[in-house]
Amino acid sequence: MAKSIKAPWRKYYGEEKEHLEYPNFSAYKLIEYTASKHLNNISYNYYGNQKTYHDFLKQIDEAARAMKALGVKHKDVVSICMPNTPEGIIAFYAANKIGAIASMIHPLSAENEIKHYLTISKTEWLIAIDFTIEKIEKILKETKVKKVIVVGVSESMPPLIKSLYTATNMSKTIKLKALNPMNYLMGEEKEKKNKKINWKDFIRQGKEYTKEIDDDFKGKEIAAILYSGGTTGTPKGVKLTNLNLNAAAMQNFEHVGCLRDKDKVLAIMPIFHGFGLVVCIHCVQYFGGTSILLPQFNAKSFDKIVRKYEPNVIVGVPTLFDAMTKNKSFDHMTMPYLTCVISGGDSLSVELKKKFDEWLENHKAPTTIREGYGLTECCAASCFTPLNCYRPGSIGIPYPDTYYKIVEEGTEKEVPYGQEGEIVITGPTVMDGYIRNRKETRQTLKKHKDGRVWLHTGDEGIMDKDGFVYFKGRSKRMIISSGYNIYPNNIENVIDSHPDVSMSCVIGIPHPYKVMAAKAFIVLKDPKKETEETLFSIKKLVEQNLARFSWPYEYEYRKELPKTLVGKVAYNVLIHEEEMKNKTRKWDNTEEILEQVENETSNDELIDQMKKNGEEE
Repeated sequence: MAKSIKAPWRKYYGEEKEHLEYPNFSAYKLIEYTASKHLNNISYNYYGNQKTYHDFLKQIDEAARAMKALGVKHKDVVSICMPNTPEGIIAFYAANKIGAIASMIHPLSAENEIKHYLTISKTEWLIAIDFTIEKIEKILKETKVKKVIVVGVSESMPPLIKSLYTATNMSKTIKLKALNPMNYLMGEEKEKKNKKINWKDFIRQGKEYTKEIDDDFKGKEIAAILYSGGTTGTPKGVKLTNLNLNAAAMQNFEHVGCLRDKDKVLAIMPIFHGFGLVVCIHCVQYFGGTSILLPQFNAKSFDKIVRKYEPNVIVGVPTLFDAMTKNKSFDHMTMPYLTCVISGGDSLSVELKKKFDEWLENHKAPTTIREGYGLTECCAASCFTPLNCYRPGSIGIPYPDTYYKIVEEGTEKEVPYGQEGEIVITGPTVMDGYIRNRKETRQTLKKHKDGRVWLHTGDEGIMDKDGFVYFKGRSKRMIISSGYNIYPNNIENVIDSHPDVSMSCVIGIPHPYKVMAAKAFIVLKDPKKETEETLFSIKKLVEQNLARFSWPYEYEYRKELPKTLVGKVAYNVLIHEEEMKNKTRKWDNTEEILEQVENETSNDELIDQMKKNGEEE
C-alpha cells in the first residue's frame, strides 16, 4: 500500500534506509535491548552525577518494583509532573516497564490545569516535583489520586552541589515548604501523610516486591499521554503508543545521520514535551548517547553550560539559537566538539539560519543548524533537513516510513507540487488519538481512500517536485482580511530579516472594514533604536517584499514577547490583549476608513479582492 504513495524525497536519503523494522514491544524494552550493547556508556549526567546504562537500568527496575509494591497495574495511569531530573526519566521508563501509562505534566501548570490532566487521564498515582505540592494539595481531593510520590530537585545532585542548592533555596521557604519532602510531611500536614511518600521511601518500599516483573507491553498499546493544544483553551491529551515512541527514536537516529555512540546531548527541551521526551531522551538512550539533564534553563548563562559539558548535540527552539548569537560570553570560544544542531518547536527563519550558521563557523563548530518539523500528535518530529542538502525556507524531507501530502484543506484531494495546502502525515509515529475526545480525534485522524490513516495537521505548506516540504504557517493563525488569506509567518520572516530586529510576532486584530487586519509586534536588538526612523525602515522592507494586502495595519515595539511554557512565542496572549483593547478602541469614521482602504489597495488587487468576495457586480 505504501508503494502507491508518491515519495520523491527518497532520492535524497543517501545512505539512509527507506524502511526500518519496528519491534512489537515496550519503549523500555527497546532501551534495555540497545543498552546491553553499551552498558558502560554514560546514560545521563545530572550536575555531574553520571550514571552508566547498567546503573540506569537498575534504577528503572527499582522504581518499577516500587510501583508494583504500591499496587500500580497494567494500563493504570501514572502522572509524572517533573522537570528534567533523573527521577523524571526513571519514572517514565519504570511505568513503561510494568505496562502502565505515563501521563507527562508540566510542573508549572496552573492548579486547574493539573486537575484537568489528572481527571481526564484518570490518574491514581502521581510523581511530582516538590515545588508543585502546594498546588497539588488544593486539588487532590477532586481527583482519583491514591498516592503522591514527592521528589526534590536536589534529590540526585552530587553532595556538594546539593548542599549549595539547599542553602541557596532555604531562603525561599515561603513557597517551597516541600524542599525537603520529609519536612513537608510533618506538622500541620501530618494528617495527610498517608497519601504522600518521598522518593527515597518509595524506592525503599520497592525492595519488598520480589516477584518477577512480566514485561509484555506490546507495540500498539498506549504508553504515554502528552498534552497539546496551544496557549489558550483546554489542552488535549495525545495518546502515544510504544510503537509511536520507538519508531520516533529509530527514525530520528536514522534520518539525522550524524548521531554517534557516546554523543553528549543537551536535554534542554522538557520531558513533558514531545520534543524533549522523544528527541532528547528516548532517541539518545536508543543510540547509546548521554542525556545531559537540565531542569532549568537560562539563556544568559548558557555559555557556562556549553563550556562545562562540551556537548556534541544541541537541540532547541529558534529563540535559543537567536539568544546564543547575542551572548557576548560566547566570544572567543571554539566548539570543535559541536557536531549537530537541531532546531524545532517553531519556525526557523531563513535569516536566523544564515546568521547562526555564520556564528557556528566563527566558533569552529563543524556543522550547520538543521530544521525539523512535527507535532506532538506524531511524536514531535517527522520531517527534517537532510544531512548534506539544504533548500532555503524548507523544513526538509519526511522520515523513513513516513509520508507527507499537501491537500486542499479539510479534504484528501492532493494539490499539485508547488501549490499551497494543508500538510497531512501518515506513518508509524502518528498518534492513536486524543484521550476521551472522539470528536477531535475524528477531525484530526482521517482514513483516506488509500486505506491509510492520515493526520490532518491544520498547518499550511507546500511540497516541491523533489519532495522538500515548506511550512507556511499554522492555519489557526491565518488572518482573513477583506477576503484575502494572510499568513503571519510570511510577514514575520520579512520583518525578522531586518538588521535591527531580534524577533517579531504577527497576529490578526479586528478592523471595522476588513474584519481582520495584521498587526506586528517587534523586539529590536537594541531598545535604543525604537524610533520612527527604524520603523520606517522596517515598513519599507515589508512593502518591498510583500503584497500590499498583507502589510501590517499596525506596528508596536515590545521589549520582549510572551512565551509559552516550552519557549514558543505565545501569540494567543497577544491576541487576547488586542481583544481586550478593542472593546475601548475608537475607530475613525467610516468615510476615512474607506478612503484609507482605497489608498492601500491597487486597482488590480481590488478587482481580485471583489471577485473573491463575489462582488463583481
